[in-house]
Amino acid sequence: MAKYSIGVDYGTQSGRAVLVEIGTGKEIATAVKPYTHGVMDEFLPDGVTKLENDWALQHPTDYMEVLEITIPEILKQANVSPNDVIGLGIDFTACTVLPINQHGTPLCLTEEFKDHPHGYVKLWKHHAAQDEANRLNEIAETRGEKFLQRYGGKISSEWLVPKLWQILNEAPEVYEATDQFVEATDWVISQLTGDLRRNSCTAGYKAIWHKQEGYPTKEFFKALDERLENVVEEKLSNEIFPIGSKAGELTLQAAKLLGLNPGTAVAIANVDAHVAVPAVGITEPGKLLMIMGTSTCHILLGDEEKVVPGMCGVVEDGVIPGLMGYEAGQSCVGDHFEWFTENCVPASYYKEAEAKGVNIHQLLTEKAAQLEVGESGLVALDWWNGNRSTLVDADLTGVLLGATLLTKPEEIYRALIEATAYGTRTIVEAFRNSGVPINEVYACGGIAEKNALMMQIYSDVLNMEIKISASSQTPALGSAMFGAVAAGKERGGYDDIKDAAKEMARLKDEVYQPKRDNVNVYDQLFAEYTRLYDYFGRGENNVMKNLKKIKKASSSKTQEKIEVSQ
Repeated sequence: MAKYSIGVDYGTQSGRAVLVEIGTGKEIATAVKPYTHGVMDEFLPDGVTKLENDWALQHPTDYMEVLEITIPEILKQANVSPNDVIGLGIDFTACTVLPINQHGTPLCLTEEFKDHPHGYVKLWKHHAAQDEANRLNEIAETRGEKFLQRYGGKISSEWLVPKLWQILNEAPEVYEATDQFVEATDWVISQLTGDLRRNSCTAGYKAIWHKQEGYPTKEFFKALDERLENVVEEKLSNEIFPIGSKAGELTLQAAKLLGLNPGTAVAIANVDAHVAVPAVGITEPGKLLMIMGTSTCHILLGDEEKVVPGMCGVVEDGVIPGLMGYEAGQSCVGDHFEWFTENCVPASYYKEAEAKGVNIHQLLTEKAAQLEVGESGLVALDWWNGNRSTLVDADLTGVLLGATLLTKPEEIYRALIEATAYGTRTIVEAFRNSGVPINEVYACGGIAEKNALMMQIYSDVLNMEIKISASSQTPALGSAMFGAVAAGKERGGYDDIKDAAKEMARLKDEVYQPKRDNVNVYDQLFAEYTRLYDYFGRGENNVMKNLKKIKKASSSKTQEKIEVSQ
């Protein structure tokens, strides 16, 4: 009788569950649940409380709805008995964090803080803590804190400490009411097992925790803010659990909610990008995985800890036990193209797409594919949502250069695709220049699966072949694999994630190969991209940040006028 594991992948807009057959990696059933509240970046659920610029919140009940709806659905689709499901694993976008009280209840679910923005989940792309991140980096650099080197020289505003510090600065009453500040992925696991166990992946990459050294010292936190001196003991925890281990088992209450058996093994929580690595069969150094979605995360394994400028982090055992796991990323990829289609494409293109029976992205891709490399005369910087790597600066913004009165939407669309490819090449070169080899490139995610033009452009820009995951839900597959490891060999699973990868990882037969003529032109275009990258990104021209300051001041005046008129 076949055995199965379930993986649940929590993305930016939705959660998806996949039922996977142990031993083959075959995906038996999949279900997706869009978040009821979506991404809250303008108003709270009350429709009245307005959010400021750069906020991005979520609602924790959406996460439990995903489990409640998708897991019974995949069991029904596959006609599989709960008796044959041996494990469950989940992954999340990160850093996605929330404050909870002593009962484990998110503060936004309490009467006192239901209308307070700081009581909600702060999504990974919440950038309103940039001031705190800037101050943290200044103080850490002044003090000569060694941990900065492990994160490429800067801590991002997307990460845990700046977000927690923002709460302390702007809403001390919320900070005071917070018993623990936790990753959403760990909170969901606690709802399933009854125990809150912080995973080593988010702790290492997003919370400045180190396997050998722990968190930064009390002296450092005190230097940030005297009120933060004991933040680890008061709002976090020194007890961190390694990925690949078992978080616990489903409680009776959770089992009823999910339609599974009590006692089903649950894996320690993980991050979407990192959990995808073994799902494409990567268990050794030198192989880069691009997880491509609303943003792109780049994960790479290494034998030793190296300092790479602008990387998001290097964590021992952060991806695969026994190896260093490196992370870098781009804050705006799928979001990039979504913004363009929603704001810059004429109605005639939508009518044409409708007549052809395709969506607007397919139409633009078809038109962009007919262009020769360099034909548009355009180059763009992919910073519409800031720069994660290698500059680690959320205050940077997008650039499109070379537009004329003859520029067409498909030319801009292609330039935006190319910009994201140049961003990835910048990251690849940063690793190589720092002594971390990249010999092979893999890709997964909806873009990698569906957009052949984009993957060919990446292959040409990188001058490397690119292998594609065979799974349409690669992170969910990886989570299911970790669920099988949590169950252990004695229950029909695995004792090690490397063993699971040997049997369950899947790749497509098709491999993208670089085209020599395209490579030569892209080398020229990349040189221009690099000049712009350095000019706007490394302090020579701070126009982007100056414009943001002016925007913020003007927005405040507008809000004051609205309040007066009311």
